[in-house]
Amino acid sequence: MSSQKKRNFQIEAFKHRVVVDPKYAEKTWKILEHAIHEIYNHNASGLSFEELYRNAYNMVLHKFGEKLYSGLVSTMTSHLKEIAVSIEASQGALFLEELDRKWTEHNKALQMIRDILMYMDRTFIPSTHKTPVHELGLNLWRDNIVHSIKIQMRLKDRLLELVQRERGSEVINRGLMRNVVKMLMDLGSLVYQEEFEKPFLVVSADFYRGESQQFIESCDCGDYLKKAEKRLNEEIERVSHYLDARSEVKITNVVEKEMIESQMTRLVHMENSGLVNMLMDDKYDDLGRMYHLFRRVPNGLSLIRDVMTTHIRETGKQLVTDPERLKDPVDFVQHLLDEKDKHDKIIHLSFNNDKMFQNSLNSSFEHFINLNTRSPEFISLFVDDKLRKGLKGVSEEDVETILDKVMMLFRYLQEKDVFEKYYKQHLAKRLLSNKSVSEDAERSLILKLKTECGYQFTSKLEGMFTDMKTSDDTMQGFYAAVGHELGDGPTLGVHVLTTGSWPTQLTTTCNLPPEILTVCDKFKTYYLGTHNGRRLSWQTNMGSADIKATFNKGQKHELNVSTYQMCVLMLFNNGDGLSYTEIEQATGIPTVDLKRCLQSLACAKGKNVLRKEPMSKDIGEDDTFFFNDKFTSKFYKVKIGTVVAQKESEPEKQETRQRVEEDRKPQIEAAIVRIMKARRVLDHNNIVAEVTKQLQSRFLPNPVVIKKRIESLIEREFLERDKDDRKLYRYLA
Repeated sequence: MSSQKKRNFQIEAFKHRVVVDPKYAEKTWKILEHAIHEIYNHNASGLSFEELYRNAYNMVLHKFGEKLYSGLVSTMTSHLKEIAVSIEASQGALFLEELDRKWTEHNKALQMIRDILMYMDRTFIPSTHKTPVHELGLNLWRDNIVHSIKIQMRLKDRLLELVQRERGSEVINRGLMRNVVKMLMDLGSLVYQEEFEKPFLVVSADFYRGESQQFIESCDCGDYLKKAEKRLNEEIERVSHYLDARSEVKITNVVEKEMIESQMTRLVHMENSGLVNMLMDDKYDDLGRMYHLFRRVPNGLSLIRDVMTTHIRETGKQLVTDPERLKDPVDFVQHLLDEKDKHDKIIHLSFNNDKMFQNSLNSSFEHFINLNTRSPEFISLFVDDKLRKGLKGVSEEDVETILDKVMMLFRYLQEKDVFEKYYKQHLAKRLLSNKSVSEDAERSLILKLKTECGYQFTSKLEGMFTDMKTSDDTMQGFYAAVGHELGDGPTLGVHVLTTGSWPTQLTTTCNLPPEILTVCDKFKTYYLGTHNGRRLSWQTNMGSADIKATFNKGQKHELNVSTYQMCVLMLFNNGDGLSYTEIEQATGIPTVDLKRCLQSLACAKGKNVLRKEPMSKDIGEDDTFFFNDKFTSKFYKVKIGTVVAQKESEPEKQETRQRVEEDRKPQIEAAIVRIMKARRVLDHNNIVAEVTKQLQSRFLPNPVVIKKRIESLIEREFLERDKDDRKLYRYLA
């Protein structure tokens, strides 16, 4: 089969000539023309569409397609001219109704004509690149109706008038508007734009420009924003009802430009109602409205952010520099937290948790909190207050919330190492006096600090807790070993503190009462006997005591006092009256501490177990003190606190600052060595930048101090200056 030749078939032309009537084309066209007239005159029911289709088919088949097409154009044009006259004659509101009715009729007629001429539409028109029947009908309607001199302007003006009336709260026939606008859209996007959209946008811009000026003169900021939002929503709704969906962006841009962008600076700074007033008065709805409107225009949110940032920084600066606020550290920090909560709520409820505003808020707080060099101390005092008494009866969840807020403020601190110094001091006092309301809360905060700053930051703090646990075990061992030797003597509780973990304390001597000194010596002997190579030094300034006292009429009380106060009170077992000088010589307590001690024992109302002569608030070296046997209290246990400033005095502050600066030196040097070890050669500016980057999580190093540490490292031959370029430093391996 593969060897057989393929047969080629060829269709030859019909050999007999087909004779066509010379008047065939004219006669057939007349039939079709009559049909088109009948369709436009609403008499199509009597027509045979099958016969008409066959006639049109034959005309095209016999090469009379051109005659058919040109005849169609002229016939439709003549009918559309008659329709134009009818529309032009319509007056007032009837104008658009007549236009809409005639457009509907034209579309129906066009559909019937298209069905009749379907064969021409599919064969003749594509081969001759002519316009298809339906599109031809639209083009003829556009040229003869919409672009008619007497219709074009009337149509444009009437549509714009109806939009304007609707803006004035009149009810219009939206269905008619939708039909007419859709007609323009069906005629092509260019027709819609030229005949309606462009003039619509121009007129709208003029309208909203005038209205915005009117509103800005008569409304406050909140009311203006409500009106602008209402207008914007109206335009969006208008588009959805009867305009092209693509017009929404264009018309909303007009409203945004004229009502928001052009007035936003004036709105934000509007007296008594602008952005600052909204922030101060917590106007969440108005702020939310401003945010959502301003985000639609260029630089709108940046303007809000800048004004808000300036306001927060100014408010914060007043807060941290107000002398009255600085008198109470706890109240100072609480106001900071309240201010943060206030603005967090605004950003959450009104600004959609926008990261830009959150970052701005954080940078503002970081700016003004660090304007006050005592902020680290005050935040630590706030924590101290909460962990001493402020968290009593508070649920675990609420405790975590408070601690998280404290950590938030901690993150803003540039001198985190200063906070660490104070926190360590305050924690030590809480642990040693057993005044912490919750060990879980203490450990939770340390864990948060560890997560934030790393193990090194909290290792000593954790060591303090370890010492407390070890001390409890040591005391149990002590009483198990020598408890039988103590008899009815004083009960001793000792906390053995590792020197490196606890705050540095000046070792101050104090002459303990003989009965106390005996027990202390026994403990020292026991401890050193069980721990080789260790040395104990007593920190009497950090201790406390419970002593029983008998007053007039045999009234007994248990007094909770400091070790210094105990030493003073025990003196009155051997005498009723003692001068300040006698007390000072007998106890050996430092002058400042002794005056505070006597002040709390003799001058504190309701706690004055001593009385002094002459009576005054301050302690003088000529004062004499007596046991106050008339002391009464409704409580059996009476706590007598030492009169001490909550925050540091100026000399104490200077001393703490000096210790901090000393502690920073090795950290800066270590950072320099790490950097130089990795880079080998580096210029001064880059060393400063790298050191700052490494240490900024703990503190912000001073470039002058960095320079001094570099000089120190050069002297100790860790670094050297480059011989060729003195600005370069080289690491010496």
